[in-house]
Amino acid sequence: MLDLKNVSVKYGNFTAIKDINIRVDKGEIVVLLGANGAGKSTTFRTISGLKTPFKGNVLLEDDLIDNKPPDKIVKQGIVQCAEDRKLFPEMSVQENMMMGAYIHRKKKNKIKQTLKEVYKLFPVLYEKRKNPAGSLSGGQQQMLAIGRALMSKPKLMLLDEPSIGLAPLIVEQMFESIKQINKEGTTILLAEQNAHAALSIADKGYVYENGNIVVEGSSKELFANEEVRKAYIGA
Repeated sequence: MLDLKNVSVKYGNFTAIKDINIRVDKGEIVVLLGANGAGKSTTFRTISGLKTPFKGNVLLEDDLIDNKPPDKIVKQGIVQCAEDRKLFPEMSVQENMMMGAYIHRKKKNKIKQTLKEVYKLFPVLYEKRKNPAGSLSGGQQQMLAIGRALMSKPKLMLLDEPSIGLAPLIVEQMFESIKQINKEGTTILLAEQNAHAALSIADKGYVYENGNIVVEGSSKELFANEEVRKAYIGA
């Protein structure tokens, strides 16, 4: 579904990612592991069209997308759920959700059905649908950010650090929800520092260091890799 081929991206003179190669097949959950500043978010920004590579290509279903604007990429089926959620705090939960459905704004029945599906996945959002988004707890805000992304009916969802700042029990619930979203047909590319939780649900992963991918493999292989365990899993 998604191919990054020898992708390099700069901020000014600084090269943030160097010759990155990533493949995501339809139906997979793929995780990008690495410390803050390792290049995960830059990779997401590049896939989403917010950064343009100075080298290499990004392909969605064999179609070049690395020079397309972000709105065109969303229409082709890629949506990003940002690390800091980017909600509209004074707007209601449902108004935030409807913003995610903008590309389908003329398809009222489709929006209604998708809204029903998201509320089924996250019942607490239905209960609080009239409340301002800013009044929600951290976990509920993360649910809303994911729900809003789902309103565009993506083929591929980019999830940037969905567990950050959340209590362990909420993290567990969040990853169960991600598994359910994937089971229902959405391919997932996940950037995460909680390696144990991420690898527990992922098919495969890539490990970043200083803008380079230094290790890749199935989740089983990464769990068994001693260096990965010491650096990211703590065992």
